[in-house]
Amino acid sequence: MSANSNKSVKRDLSADIDSKHLTNGISEVDVLTDEGRKMSLRKKLKVEHSELEGKNNETQVEVDKSVIGDCNTDAGCILIPSVAKGEPSVPSEQSVTATEMSNESQVKVEFEVEDLTGLEGAAFQSRLPYNSMTDHEIECFPDVDKSSQRLLRNFLYIRNRLLQVWLENPKQQLVVEKGLRHIESPYNNDKQLVTRIHAFLDRHGFINFGVFKRVKSLPTKKHGKVIVVGAGIAGLAAARQLQQFGMDVVVLEARDRVGGRIATFRKSTFIADLGGMVVTGLGGNPVAVLSKQINMELHKINQKCPLYDSNGSAVPKEKDEMVEKEFNRLLEATNYISHELDFNTVGGKPVSLGQALEWIIQLQENNVKRKQIQHLKSVIGLQEKLKANQIQMVSLKEKIIELQKHHKDQNDTKGNKDITQEFAVRSILRDLNKACQEWDQLVEQQSEIESKLQSLESLPPSDVYLSSRDRQILDWHFANLEYANATPLTNLSLQNWDQDDDFEFTGSHLVVRNGYSCVPVAMSEGLDIKLNTAVRQLRYNKNGVEVCTTNARTNNNPITYKGDAILVTLPLGVLKQAIDSSNQNVINTIQFVPALPEWKVSAIQRLGFGNLNKVVLCFDRVFWESQNHLFGHVGSTTASRGELFLFWNLYRAPVLLALVAGDAAAIMENVSDDVIVGRCIAVLKGIFGANMVPNPRETVVTRWSADSWSRGAYSYMAVGSSGSDYDLLAAPVAPTSGDQSAESSATPRVFFAGEHTIKNYPATVHGAFLSGLREGARIANQFAGCPYAHRSLSSGHHYNTTDPPTLHRGGHLSPSTLATSLPFSGLSEMATPDHSKPDTDMDYSSTDNSDMEADTDGQGTFTMADKLGRKRKFRPHKQPQTKKTITSVTNKFDALKRADNNTTTPDDQFISLVPFHQVYKFIREVKSHDNDSVLKQQISPFADILAWRNCQVGSSESGNSRTAGISLLHEIYLGPPLGELCSFPSQ
Repeated sequence: MSANSNKSVKRDLSADIDSKHLTNGISEVDVLTDEGRKMSLRKKLKVEHSELEGKNNETQVEVDKSVIGDCNTDAGCILIPSVAKGEPSVPSEQSVTATEMSNESQVKVEFEVEDLTGLEGAAFQSRLPYNSMTDHEIECFPDVDKSSQRLLRNFLYIRNRLLQVWLENPKQQLVVEKGLRHIESPYNNDKQLVTRIHAFLDRHGFINFGVFKRVKSLPTKKHGKVIVVGAGIAGLAAARQLQQFGMDVVVLEARDRVGGRIATFRKSTFIADLGGMVVTGLGGNPVAVLSKQINMELHKINQKCPLYDSNGSAVPKEKDEMVEKEFNRLLEATNYISHELDFNTVGGKPVSLGQALEWIIQLQENNVKRKQIQHLKSVIGLQEKLKANQIQMVSLKEKIIELQKHHKDQNDTKGNKDITQEFAVRSILRDLNKACQEWDQLVEQQSEIESKLQSLESLPPSDVYLSSRDRQILDWHFANLEYANATPLTNLSLQNWDQDDDFEFTGSHLVVRNGYSCVPVAMSEGLDIKLNTAVRQLRYNKNGVEVCTTNARTNNNPITYKGDAILVTLPLGVLKQAIDSSNQNVINTIQFVPALPEWKVSAIQRLGFGNLNKVVLCFDRVFWESQNHLFGHVGSTTASRGELFLFWNLYRAPVLLALVAGDAAAIMENVSDDVIVGRCIAVLKGIFGANMVPNPRETVVTRWSADSWSRGAYSYMAVGSSGSDYDLLAAPVAPTSGDQSAESSATPRVFFAGEHTIKNYPATVHGAFLSGLREGARIANQFAGCPYAHRSLSSGHHYNTTDPPTLHRGGHLSPSTLATSLPFSGLSEMATPDHSKPDTDMDYSSTDNSDMEADTDGQGTFTMADKLGRKRKFRPHKQPQTKKTITSVTNKFDALKRADNNTTTPDDQFISLVPFHQVYKFIREVKSHDNDSVLKQQISPFADILAWRNCQVGSSESGNSRTAGISLLHEIYLGPPLGELCSFPSQ
């Protein structure tokens, strides 16, 4: 689309935007008070200018050190102002008390966390709903979900109680025996359920994670060997989990230290975090647990941030607040045009956030001009009215003078007047009175018109939407937004740039005063980590994996590590370099053999990986206002808005840390340290005075994009990407033998973790940490088996459900990919165990197979035999949610047909997701209701599926179809058809 056509589109949108979301101009914005100021309702930035209550901000606290590994600089921690959202924050058992160290005294301070106690607080802190099961839990415990409300209540109480016990003392391993002692009767009667829930929480990192004292020794029997590539937080978290699950683990790290993009500069008394730095709230953050395990000195960040313009003078508070409010309104307008008007593409190309903001600013400029024109038209209209009024008054004045003259002549006539003369005199007098009344009205009209003119002329509209100074301040806020996303706004997706906002943690933002690197150092204890080991090639096949390495410094001494699986925690920037064929001869490029599948490569290409740099300045003394942890520098041009736009004062020693974001971050990487430091000193002298700023003793300049082992800071939602790309990046990869069917059945060998693989918490340290816990559970379930599957649901061998995803056209995830990959989930969906009766081992040699028939009224039980020859009894769900389930499965089937371009042949991944026991029953139920034509239409996809499987179950009178139906279910969930093990009676 041409520029002119773009403009026409913007004009078409202007009416909707102006009337709902935009202001009339910056001068019309109301000034907010300190208490009333807030950041954008959409993306919360890394700096909030409202001053938080409390003056004692330097605190020493034991706070989470776990979540930072794979996140770069501030690159790993997006500092988002905490928002209460009407929900409680951290449970009282979990509240963290900080000790502020002053020169002469210690002052106890509590972090700003909401007082949510007991079981509810434990669930909240673990990111779980207090009174319901998550989708993940439903897939792992389908027997509980489909059973009675009593069992569901028992499950929730046991789960929340175990979480509470763990959070009360996360320094020691919580074993199931201790858990049972803390669970009150009658909830502890079902010891099998308690054991399963404990195993689930332990496996998925809700309990027993981080650095804690073990009560039970590590398993001696190893279930397999896992090679973890990268010793960032994600890699370390996964390695610790896998180690305690009985896996043999080795961690390969190219750097000479652990932590990845968590890097702390330490020299003499100076400390500064060059990478991950900020803990973005403790409410729901796993770092809250790590803070009780590791000695982390935290203090709350005072987010008051005064601004200084390019000439060094302070920006008036009122002006700052006005521009900030307009900035928030601009973001709200982009939200409106994206989600309400669905204006996300132009000429078939996706729109960026930067484009949308500039277009809206242009619309506002046009709006100002329109108001100027309207104002001038109003003035001209009043002036024309005044002119007409004056003309009437002149004419009327002449008339009055003429009437007065005639009246005088008539009155001066001597002698008696006849009746005609008297009538003429009175007629003249009447006309004179009427003219005088008209004169008074014209005078009054003149006064009103002049008053309106004076009012309009005294309050003219703004000449421009943004003055040059307003635009400079607005650009500062844009730079802050570019810092939050590690990229210029023109690279951000308008539609999806803030897709993770709903998952922000609550509570104040904190900084680690003794350096964030204390976390990965503590996490690395007890692990087999090979430092200075650069991975050159990753090989995987159906038999296992091989990792070829060399010495990272000398590029010699090749060593090959063999194992059963690889966990890749490389930053997204390194992955982007690895898949770029033009970089294969570039040093430090990793090669996958065979190459990663196209769906993985496409996701890596779509998702963005940005840049952010820091300049550390260490001084002999403090010359800035020490009570302010932040102060901003407003650039003189839009192009330079991200250059040294924000300074941090966070540590005990006199250290300032300056940020470089947006386009300036890339430009700075090609400039020498001396030039950059000189520019910093010049900015500081402009603010504080030339005589006040000494030369720094130590300086450090980061260049994360040029770093061979990171190639950037952290991920962002690039134009054309979506949240599904995070899921694709998280999906494991299985080897192929050349045909598509082999890929879906092969055991995954290559797994992925890191901040770029977690959709809800991307670009954060805690996100990287949580992704490590996730992959630890996935790999352990794959190779060590699932410890929480119900014994009546397990046939005794492990099922691989972590198949690579199927992609829709356009690169979106298929329904198969969106399903949680958990062992035994298929069979467990088939029917609900009867918890009211113990499982019974039936005599397999019995010739009476009548109990194998599916109950026709849906109220009884049916028994199925697995291939090991053990019979188990199940009770079908009594009241299936027919319409809801049909709609859900229909949507999956339709999506699959679109992806495969085949209306009759679903793949095995989809078949494994369909609850065929419900499908079978739905078909019989729906066909018995002649009046429900809608359900009959909805059920047609199931007929396609079942027909493809040669299982026509449309008639309940057909014994063969019933036999085939039950055999189909057994084949899908357990393996061989039942016909190979036993016979079915015919009806």
